[in-house]
Amino acid sequence: MELKNNKHYDDETLKRWIEDESLTDELNKKADAIRKEIYGDKVFVRGLIEFSNICKNDCYYCGIRKSNDKVERYRLSEEEILACADLGYKLGYRTFVLQGGEDGHFTDDMFIDIVKKIKNLHDDVAITLSLGERSYASYKKLFEVGADRYLLRQETSDKDHYSRLHPETMSFESRRQALRDLKEIGFQVGGGFMVGSPYQRTEDIIKDLRFLEELEPAMIGIGPYMTQHDTPFRDFPNGSFEMTLRLVSILRILFPYALIPATTALGTINPLGRERGLQAGANVLMPNLSPTMVREKYSLYDNKICTGDEAAECRSCLELRIKNAGYEIVTDRGDVITYDKKTRKYS
Repeated sequence: MELKNNKHYDDETLKRWIEDESLTDELNKKADAIRKEIYGDKVFVRGLIEFSNICKNDCYYCGIRKSNDKVERYRLSEEEILACADLGYKLGYRTFVLQGGEDGHFTDDMFIDIVKKIKNLHDDVAITLSLGERSYASYKKLFEVGADRYLLRQETSDKDHYSRLHPETMSFESRRQALRDLKEIGFQVGGGFMVGSPYQRTEDIIKDLRFLEELEPAMIGIGPYMTQHDTPFRDFPNGSFEMTLRLVSILRILFPYALIPATTALGTINPLGRERGLQAGANVLMPNLSPTMVREKYSLYDNKICTGDEAAECRSCLELRIKNAGYEIVTDRGDVITYDKKTRKYS
């Protein structure tokens, strides 16, 4: 599958785009035009199911890190996950994202069973998994039973920066290799990083962009770093909203074909964040289908929006807001568009 059709920009150009606030509108308009040329005004929605906030990892920035004893932990049962997917299907979602902490309770066999059952009930949907780092064999099993996509943000592409965000038990190289394994197996892969995370430099962001150029992911998810009050980084400021918008646009310019979400974090840091993200070149939204009783417990960062909305309310509210912003939510799997080198066209 040929995805690449991005013009190369040198580091100095990228540095100027990232840092110069006066370029925000110009970059947004350029990116919006590129997205409209390829995807039109379509906005693809993915029903997010946050199945567990139990995690073996201790990432210093994350509210559900292993060492946070103030979090009320939960796991959804298989029946609850399937009920979320069934409700989402009735509401028009044709992609479901199963996302959770790296919870060892969920074995390969359990996820295989869940993927098979969702596909048997709804054979026209795509299933995206976001389960963290697993073995090559595990990824391959999940792909072979019907999982279509896998989200695994690299978070940073600088080894020293990675070591400042994670404990020694976590490996910079393992994260990058996992992304390469997923791509080799055949998943539509999603990478990404935080904007404005503690100790991040512009040079680190450029390294992220270069790693993504190497990986050529189908999906790229970024959002502003958001502080969580029960982490070691509680005193660091949130990432920049405007810089995040510029980087959404930069991603659209570098990766015209990509599926790029306007993230919940954007909507949390600014009331119109998701709309602004779409205007900056994004084309995906991920409303929450998780039961309302657990949403506040999936507290990756403070003040997360939509924790109390019912799924149907969230869908109708989003549809109206997106329509008012000039875009159209579509009932579609929303697969990545590919580039044909012979015809020089996207299809």
